[in-house]
Amino acid sequence: MKRERDLTTGNITTSLWLFALPLMLGNVMQQLYNLVDTWVVGRYIGDTALAAVGSSYTILTFLTSVIIGLCLGSSAFLSIAYGRRDLPAMRNGIFLSCSTIGVLSLCLMLAFYRFLDPIIFFLRVPKETVADMHTYLFYVFFGFFSTFLYNYFSNVLRGIGNSAIPLLFLAVSVVLNIFLDLYCVIVLHWGIMGAALATAASQCVSGIGITVYFLKKFPQYRVTRRDVCWNRENLRSILSLSGCTCLQQSVMNFGILLVQGIVNSFGTAVMAAFAVAVKIDTIAYMPVQDFGNAFSVFVAQNYGAQKSARIASGVRCAFASVAVFCVIISSLVWLCAQPLMQLFVDASSAQVVRIGVQYLQIEGACYIGIGILFLLYGYYRAVNRPQMSVVLTVCSLGTRVALAYLLSGIAVIGVIGIWVSIPIGWFFADAVGIGYYFLLKKRQIHAKRDA
Repeated sequence: MKRERDLTTGNITTSLWLFALPLMLGNVMQQLYNLVDTWVVGRYIGDTALAAVGSSYTILTFLTSVIIGLCLGSSAFLSIAYGRRDLPAMRNGIFLSCSTIGVLSLCLMLAFYRFLDPIIFFLRVPKETVADMHTYLFYVFFGFFSTFLYNYFSNVLRGIGNSAIPLLFLAVSVVLNIFLDLYCVIVLHWGIMGAALATAASQCVSGIGITVYFLKKFPQYRVTRRDVCWNRENLRSILSLSGCTCLQQSVMNFGILLVQGIVNSFGTAVMAAFAVAVKIDTIAYMPVQDFGNAFSVFVAQNYGAQKSARIASGVRCAFASVAVFCVIISSLVWLCAQPLMQLFVDASSAQVVRIGVQYLQIEGACYIGIGILFLLYGYYRAVNRPQMSVVLTVCSLGTRVALAYLLSGIAVIGVIGIWVSIPIGWFFADAVGIGYYFLLKKRQIHAKRDA
């Protein structure tokens, strides 16, 4: 197994897919953390607890997205430095990014526990769900710092072309999570607290494990005294990339939080259906998100190596790959929406299943929209224009939230208005991002002519 993969040489399609596949599989596994909780809670505790886990998933995703965004941004810096073969910049970048993101993670943990009750109130959670949601969030957040460790060192490894090792650690963690979930809930009868503790313990295993592995196996990237300095140029670049990527991820998930608030206003059945359907939905399109992140590393390494022609070829390859993949996944989700819902919801909860199927068939038909959007996010982050990713997110989420509030308030449309607003937001952002890409290409052509 290669510890590092140089994406600036070799066949583009082969290099991109060999790097992307472990990353895609790994993030599907990561989603299994909450899916296992959903399955166990839905089957062995009940619909109220299921609704609590579903609403908890939204706030957890939002907070985790802050850390993931910062880690992705720092990975872009490290990938560019790797493409330039600038080892001192990489070590200094690891010091700067790890220390700042680590401190922020601890601050977020403290703030979360201080404001847990106001957060639950803000989400407009029904009274019968509040106690279960409080318990789940309180215990599952024990693993938040380990989530930072896993995502940070996974992104460092991916920045140097290693996507296989993060997958291995995550696989062990997911298997452990499944075992602990079943044991804590079914054998020990700890209820929703057991599901939360199982997830937190599993996250600790993956986070601590990958940290120890990186420090032991990659001594060339280990920070020395010489690297412990606040290099202004490196810090400015990391803050720009990480800050904008974090903002993009946070805006995206804050918009989802606002949508969750509208969903909650429709009652427990819609909440439970959304809780299950959104996880199935996320699992379905997660591979294209990870392909977008792999594509970003490819572009960043070649950007650092100043190989613009190779980047252009990679763009064509990536868009073609995502188009084919999304057509296949859309077809499968559309056809299998009901069986997928029934995996997590008892057949007696017919209303929950029906609402979930409705959501999945609307979203499932439009996955190509979000697939293209993920590629655009990755591209603009890699070419050091992370601000554009924020613009695209605002376009997508602003459209989604505005339409969700507007359409769901019309009696004859109701909750369907929330579902259709999501893909409309994707396609609007795609149009903006693709238009800006061709505008940049046109400017580059004119600049070369003038030179």
